[in-house]
Amino acid sequence: MRRQIHIFLTAVMFYTRLPCPAWVDHSEELLNKATVYFPVIGWLAGAVAAAVYAGAQLLFRNDDVALLLSMVASVLLTGAFHEDGFADVCDGFGGGWTKSKILDIMKDSRLGTYGAAGLGLLLALKFLALRGLPPTLVGPALLLAHPLSRTTALTCIFSHDYARDNEDSKAKPVAKKLGRAELATGLLLGALPLLLYAAWMRRPALLAVVLPLAAVKWYLARYFQRWIGGYTGDCLGAIQQVAEVAVYLFILVLSAWSFI
Repeated sequence: MRRQIHIFLTAVMFYTRLPCPAWVDHSEELLNKATVYFPVIGWLAGAVAAAVYAGAQLLFRNDDVALLLSMVASVLLTGAFHEDGFADVCDGFGGGWTKSKILDIMKDSRLGTYGAAGLGLLLALKFLALRGLPPTLVGPALLLAHPLSRTTALTCIFSHDYARDNEDSKAKPVAKKLGRAELATGLLLGALPLLLYAAWMRRPALLAVVLPLAAVKWYLARYFQRWIGGYTGDCLGAIQQVAEVAVYLFILVLSAWSFI
């Protein structure tokens, strides 16, 4: 049990800005094993975002302000980890035409035009999709989207290969292949909030969210495979961000057509 706690805290240390005990050191072995807890990091991010939304809504009596503050909270919690990956992917695939050029651009810490435009549009789409929901559905949407989107990225580690040849990449420790048992555990952890909420609300239509998520994973993973022969840590961040938006849009469609 202590080892699993250590592995979980390693995931918290790597994927968030939350403080961890001093005895949680940076270990490549534990970091690789911690990948299975990636969906649980989504629980934390979704819970923080939903709590900030609810608190700000009570305080300011303004849904837009509450929504924007919830997005700020989730970005601060993760240090814009996945947003940075999405922006790097936009820059890399927008400005590069060969595998080596794309990988070089994605490794550059500077933000380019493609990254700035892509990230701005992505954040705007997140805000507008959540803004279109009834206020009572915003919290549940956040609680579902964060773990589901991270689970979608997790499946790419299982099904595809890491694209970079060098071992010095910061994402390499989490880019090793997952075993079937680890994948099953990750899928269960990611789907648990969805299953519980769908059962509690008696809305089985929510389970169909796996279809757009599967489409996001299939398309992006195929695209990355074609251009760079696999994925990188930035690619995983991009999958997470697009999948998160896909969940919001899916719930917005269900709400608009009175399925929930």
